[in-house]
Amino acid sequence: MTSTCVLRTAAPRAIRLGTGIGWRPEIADAIERMPGIDWVEAVAENLCPGHLPESLVRLRERGVTVVPHGVSLGLGGAERPDAGRLAALAARAEDLGSPLVTEHIAFVRAGGRFTASPVLEAGHLLPVPRTRDALDVLCENVRIAQDALPVPLAVENIAALISWPDEEMTEGQFLYELVDRTGVRLLIDVANLHTNHVNRGEDPSRALDELPVEAIAYVHVAGGVERDGVWHDSHAHPVPQAVLDVLTDLASRVQPPGVLLERDEDFPSPEELEREVAAIGAAVDRARPASRRPAAAPVRVRRDERPERPEGPADTDASGSPGARQRVALAQTALLSALVAGTPVPEGFDRARLAVQGRALLAKRVGVVAKVAPELPVILGGSYRTEFLAYAHRRPMTAGYRHDALGFAAHLLRHRRPHDPRTRRELTQWWVDRAGARPPTGSPWNRAVRAFRVARALRSPETRV
Repeated sequence: MTSTCVLRTAAPRAIRLGTGIGWRPEIADAIERMPGIDWVEAVAENLCPGHLPESLVRLRERGVTVVPHGVSLGLGGAERPDAGRLAALAARAEDLGSPLVTEHIAFVRAGGRFTASPVLEAGHLLPVPRTRDALDVLCENVRIAQDALPVPLAVENIAALISWPDEEMTEGQFLYELVDRTGVRLLIDVANLHTNHVNRGEDPSRALDELPVEAIAYVHVAGGVERDGVWHDSHAHPVPQAVLDVLTDLASRVQPPGVLLERDEDFPSPEELEREVAAIGAAVDRARPASRRPAAAPVRVRRDERPERPEGPADTDASGSPGARQRVALAQTALLSALVAGTPVPEGFDRARLAVQGRALLAKRVGVVAKVAPELPVILGGSYRTEFLAYAHRRPMTAGYRHDALGFAAHLLRHRRPHDPRTRRELTQWWVDRAGARPPTGSPWNRAVRAFRVARALRSPETRV
């Protein structure tokens, strides 16, 4: 396979991270007490620079490395990375003193200026088509991110329930070319390789054969569950033996610089977490070290040292017809709209799988809104899920989950729900406390003025979500 532009050079050894675990507030105390943890990974969007959780501060003071893991850039999307999101990710890396940052090879939103559709948010990581157009867009987006970040970037392969029709490359070929053209490092999730084996029939061993394993920055390991022939990468179940076997296969080819356990929900006891970490270490130790190659990361070539090439995929071609970004935008918007807005399924997709993915997105939306706005299920009680599903079925998400929670509350209040006056007053107060740019001062007069403005805003068509 030939590459349009080879940029890889002799590289130093990758940063040695060791054994890690995904830091989550629910298990923060357990992680601090856990023996043998060299580093942790934290979701970047959940951290506020200058106001780090005390647990992370204590871990850093002990010499534990913290890596921010982004989930919202959408590097595989048709739009160029948002400068504000990049600046926020850079600030987190600097605040944590991190040696690198990570993101995903995925798109998370679609629509906007390249299409006739409003911007839609998936609230989830969706696969990019493995096509030349998508690769060109991804490569430029990665280069933009690299130039904006103070430390190296590594990008992660994702799990997927669905496959794009008419793909031009395997996952391994796609990632090889991405590394070749950008020098980006890879975060390889072996659980996602297993997920794609079950859901899409892709052989993990073949993917590893084709990968530039010397570009691996570290490895993710996680659990999941199979339902009706579909593997759900839940991060809420124990790591199965099949995933550990993929890890052993990878470790037989290259010594991974770091291996990390991800767990996001249904957290087990600290003792069970320690056993899972130990099982991951044992899976690496079972590999045949004689066949390993030392892990090394490609050097990122400075922009002024790169060979002559176009700066990136044009929005339109010379004739004014849609360019790569617009073609990718139209395809991704059609898919996301079918998943969240009930538009027709694009040609070539498996309708049954799209239905499964659509239900999964809706279920995640219900659950995440309940997490970012935990007062809503308390205020609404048993009606929360029913009310939110009725709202979400007709209103795709157009911004983040916090905006979604406010939109849901505003929708209920506009329709004089909940019917119980006391519950409706509680919901109104919740909305009043969170809808403005500033929190209320506590003054009764200020609260009264604010309530009047909120009531006027709720009647305005501009706030109809």
